[in-house]
Amino acid sequence: MNNPIDRRVATALQSYTVLAVIAILIGAAVVPYAASVAEGDEQYVAVVNIDETISSSSSQDTVQKLRELRSNESVEAVVLRISSPGGSAASSESMYLAVKRLSAEKPVYTSVDQYAASGAYYTAVPSDRIYVTPASLVGHVGVIGTAPSDGLSPAATTGPDKAHRGMTRDQYYASLESMKRAFVGAVMTERGDRLNVSRETVAEASAYQGGRAVQTGYADEVGGLEAAIAGAAGAADLSEYQVVYHNPADPRGLFFLTGGSEAGGNATVAAKGAPYTFQGVDTVHFLMIYGTPENQQVVYNSTAQGGA
Repeated sequence: MNNPIDRRVATALQSYTVLAVIAILIGAAVVPYAASVAEGDEQYVAVVNIDETISSSSSQDTVQKLRELRSNESVEAVVLRISSPGGSAASSESMYLAVKRLSAEKPVYTSVDQYAASGAYYTAVPSDRIYVTPASLVGHVGVIGTAPSDGLSPAATTGPDKAHRGMTRDQYYASLESMKRAFVGAVMTERGDRLNVSRETVAEASAYQGGRAVQTGYADEVGGLEAAIAGAAGAADLSEYQVVYHNPADPRGLFFLTGGSEAGGNATVAAKGAPYTFQGVDTVHFLMIYGTPENQQVVYNSTAQGGA
């Protein structure tokens, strides 16, 4: 072993032996830890905040989050925490369909803070149960059509339908009526056996607060967010669970809270200032929103005319 090459070989073999022993020791420590994590996987109730005017952007974020929760096996139930006056008709319909798909696979409960009005109520109706506070406002089932300042009046155009923003006046009213019927029909389908008012009354676009909303069947129970979470957990047969909060429209994404009703930031409380001003090409907008959008001409409210 006096040969320098032999000494280097022996030293290298000793180093490899030491590294192998360290690797075995680390593996022995890591394997039980990994097993304990797998065995101790938590079950979750996810709370999704819907706390702004419903627009194309916000609805896309929310629909994507609901899709993720539907496929997440660790999430056993979902609570929608809604404080919104509604918004775009098309976006509200997409959120309704997303909630309906989710509720077909997992318990979905809704907790209304200030508003679940118009399109936001449309979003909530597929829920298994809707909780309201005494001051919560729900309902306002219907569609508002808005148009640029010149409305649908004739103008100098290159085609007969150009002044009608892509549709004739009859098509415009037919579209409003069709959307109203879909909205009213969804409420009757999802809550018909719990409603204490007629289809015609639903189509009048009334909104109800707190206990009155429960009496009419627009909501199921007076209670806050914690009551809705407990109800959803019970529906999923969960005795132990964690609560995770999501703000789909928040670029920070997922965040955890210790509980309470302050999750979700500031609520949208009015339609004023809604992002539906006309910029660029003038178009007709169909809205499911509580109140009158700012700086627009309301030309027809389908809940006030025609049948249901």
